[in-house]
Amino acid sequence: TLKNSLFIMAIGKNKRLTKSKKGNKKKAQDPFQKKEWYSVRAPSMFAERVAGKTLITRTQGTKIASEGLKGRVFEMSLADLNKDEDQMFRKVKLCVEDVQGYNVITNFHGMDLTRDKLCSLIKKWVTLIEANVDIKTTDGYTLRLFCIAFTAKMPGQMKKACYAQSGQVRQIRKKMVDIMTEEASSEDLKGLIQKLIPNSIGDAIEKGTSNIYPLRDCMVRKVKMLKKPKFDIVKLMELHGNDAGEDTGKGLGRDEPAVETLKGSGGRL
Repeated sequence: TLKNSLFIMAIGKNKRLTKSKKGNKKKAQDPFQKKEWYSVRAPSMFAERVAGKTLITRTQGTKIASEGLKGRVFEMSLADLNKDEDQMFRKVKLCVEDVQGYNVITNFHGMDLTRDKLCSLIKKWVTLIEANVDIKTTDGYTLRLFCIAFTAKMPGQMKKACYAQSGQVRQIRKKMVDIMTEEASSEDLKGLIQKLIPNSIGDAIEKGTSNIYPLRDCMVRKVKMLKKPKFDIVKLMELHGNDAGEDTGKGLGRDEPAVETLKGSGGRL
């Protein structure tokens, strides 16, 4: 009996003996068959409104595709958004706020310089001056602006180095913070972006600090989004110029010929 019970226990424990190996393999399925493509719509302050395409797994059960897209951040070159090769060194971040049909409606989320541009600015025999400030736009967005500048040679200077004294650096940094606060706090988000793209804030700093020490390559190198106001679809559509739908194309502008119909026929001739 002990021999029999040991034999039964052995069979009971080895579960592999009872299972057949046929039909256990799952058929490999292409994951791209479950995906959907959406168009990325950029705000109206950029020249190129359709910024690109993004894909996501289509709605299945409780997992809704549009919810998965919201909050997605795209990083793209400003040269592509504005169709201007001279702006290649700036990167713009756009965040998905809303989904309408197969269009994702984005909003500005940040700006940065490319690494190669930043490395090309840094040289020897000069002083690098940096400053950052938190500002709040008139429409409730809280942003952090980072500014960068380099000292330049005085007119007619023969000496190789052009280092600023620590007192002058402090004065320039204070001036940077004041100008950035003044320029940014008086604008809404759209107005601020329109100031950042042509570097008008950097030019204002360069002009304002010329009596302390001459500067070169003064620019807002980075913009970081800290806080957004409560989501408002009306304000978002204003930012997009109420043009978030599909591009239906332009009419040919010719009169269509009148089509004759037979009375009671219910069809065309």
